[in-house]
Amino acid sequence: MKRSHSLRSRMMLLFSAVVGFLLAASCLGFYTLLAHEVRAQLDRQILETAGPVAADLASDPTEQDVDDLNIPHQYFEVLDSGGRALRRSKNLPNGPLDLGPGPVNPSVTEYRTLKHTGLGRLRVVLLPFQRGGGIQLLVLAIPSRHADQVLEAFRGTVLVLLPLSLILTAALSAWYVGKSLRPLAELTERAAEMAGRVTFSSGGGGKALWSPLPVTMPADEIGRLAETFNRLAERVEAALAQLRRFVSDASHELRTPLAILHGETELALSELRSPEAYQQTLRLLEDELAHLSRMVEGLFTLSMADAGQLRLARDPLYLDEVLDESCALMTTGAQAKDITLQRQLVRDVAYSGDEVFLRQLFRIFLDNAIKYSPPGTRVTVRLAKLDGRLRVSFEDEGAGIAAEHLPQIFKRFYRPPRAGGAEPHSGGLGLAIAEAIAQAQGALIECRSTQGKGSTFTVTFPNENGER
Repeated sequence: MKRSHSLRSRMMLLFSAVVGFLLAASCLGFYTLLAHEVRAQLDRQILETAGPVAADLASDPTEQDVDDLNIPHQYFEVLDSGGRALRRSKNLPNGPLDLGPGPVNPSVTEYRTLKHTGLGRLRVVLLPFQRGGGIQLLVLAIPSRHADQVLEAFRGTVLVLLPLSLILTAALSAWYVGKSLRPLAELTERAAEMAGRVTFSSGGGGKALWSPLPVTMPADEIGRLAETFNRLAERVEAALAQLRRFVSDASHELRTPLAILHGETELALSELRSPEAYQQTLRLLEDELAHLSRMVEGLFTLSMADAGQLRLARDPLYLDEVLDESCALMTTGAQAKDITLQRQLVRDVAYSGDEVFLRQLFRIFLDNAIKYSPPGTRVTVRLAKLDGRLRVSFEDEGAGIAAEHLPQIFKRFYRPPRAGGAEPHSGGLGLAIAEAIAQAQGALIECRSTQGKGSTFTVTFPNENGER
């Protein structure tokens, strides 16, 4: 297969060819204009010289001064109307001038260029004049070597300057094209390095997958391309880092319940036990399996959100009813810890949303509030309309969250230390799932917390115009 030239070579050749063509066309145009102007000036000079002589001959039919003329570089002849030579100046050697094969027209002034054996190239004017009742022609020839020398000098200059201009153009185009394409070459190299690190190194070898490209001209196309690739690479690197952390955290979280399941199963099979002991083991296994099931469902929900595939229905519903049902489902757990679940709900709040995901969203906040609240406290759930927007808040009287941990609580598998004790079977996915559901619903989550007093999570839903 024929090997293609590089983009730099093709651009340089194209640029040089275009410039070379324009230079050649310009030089040819200049030469044509110069040649026309030089000949026109020479013709005017001949005519200005021949005019007085023809007038003098026309005024005196017996005048024979042409035979005595001996002006340097000016050669005269007088022809009859048929083109036969009647007289000529004495400085014209070798007989009459050879005016060429074309016939002589005695009615118009005519210019010709001819080559004389002894005199070289001559520019000739044939000027008709009236003499003695007939028409004769005065022929004046002068050498055109000065005009030819001007044109020859111009041609020589062009033949020297044109190749030099092409060489200089090729050098400048190679430099400029190389400079312009350098970001693309660096982009290719960096992309190849990034691909190698992604392919052959799970952790990147401690190196960043992408070092930002320098952007010297951000306004042009290549500069914008480099900036776009820098942003793309940053996002790819962040996504890969998040994926590594996610896989590491998920494997760490799954290891504990799997180890419990394995240990309890081995213990149950190691020896005969009473029915009560088997029931207790089965209940423990059921709890761990339920925990694993919730974690897998949470991971699936988050993966759908990451892929932008978390699609929520927009069904008409009453938000207060969904919230009331969610509180009813959590009442048993709250009573088991002697926690009062108080509701302050505005009634008949119409809304369009996904009932299943909304119920899951509310249960996540209720579950966290109950788990992290000490016995004998209260969890307050509020639903209110403020400035045309709907706000649902979950307020507990637990240990609270330190200010330095608040920005991290919605990260996956992140569990801030709490004075009230950590949840033994928490997968650290609840708030991450809540944030994904809220974003898909167009809602905004805020958290206010004071250590020793409790936390308040507020979900602000958009109004009919999509404002939050």
